[in-house]
Amino acid sequence: MKFDDVKKLQQKKYRQQSRAFLLEGEHLIQELDKARQHNPALANAELWITEHYQDWPGDWRKHLISERQMKQLSETKTPQGIVAVVPMDAIQPKVATERAVYLYQIQDPGNLGTILRTLAWFGGFRCLLSPGSVDPFNSKVLRASMGATFHVPIEQDVSLESLPQRFQSLGYLDMQGAAVTHNDFHRCDCLIFGNEARGVPRDALAAAQAFTIAGQGRIESLNLASTVNMCVYELQRG
Repeated sequence: MKFDDVKKLQQKKYRQQSRAFLLEGEHLIQELDKARQHNPALANAELWITEHYQDWPGDWRKHLISERQMKQLSETKTPQGIVAVVPMDAIQPKVATERAVYLYQIQDPGNLGTILRTLAWFGGFRCLLSPGSVDPFNSKVLRASMGATFHVPIEQDVSLESLPQRFQSLGYLDMQGAAVTHNDFHRCDCLIFGNEARGVPRDALAAAQAFTIAGQGRIESLNLASTVNMCVYELQRG
């Protein structure tokens, strides 16, 4: 891939066309290297580096570029000087179960990154994203995920209507629902979470059971990522 083509990967449409994305910074490249040990398909990832990183360890295919060129690739104010081009279709790990978290039109990159970290921590989940959701290969999502992208299967453009045919027991959060400690909650194989501001269309939830997280406070709602964290913990605990 030529440098001008690599620059284009900052845009979603080119990521989708090329089936590749950019990964920036030492920590994320180290996480990629760990993932490569267990996923041979990631061996095709390439590094674009400044002179400072020309001795970066590992059997990488490296491209040496100038500081000026690195600034064109980076989306941070002070680029570290190391970026990987990663094949998108090589990062789908297998999971032992078909449990899933479905996110309907989620928009906040930080929320998605945090949710992916939670799913990677507990294991055994995949992340399903509806059409209109934030791109999971957006640089902000990747930074927030801290490498979890390599450990959680991600599916994009999954319709809400397709879930009842795929999963036996669907659950969603509602103030009037049963407690998440209920046995029915622990039987759910797919949890549905809505857009940060608008939630999930009510008419699309007929096949799902409502649950709630009991609280004693006086605020109206929880942050989306915090809600997912608590639900996944409870589901795994049961």
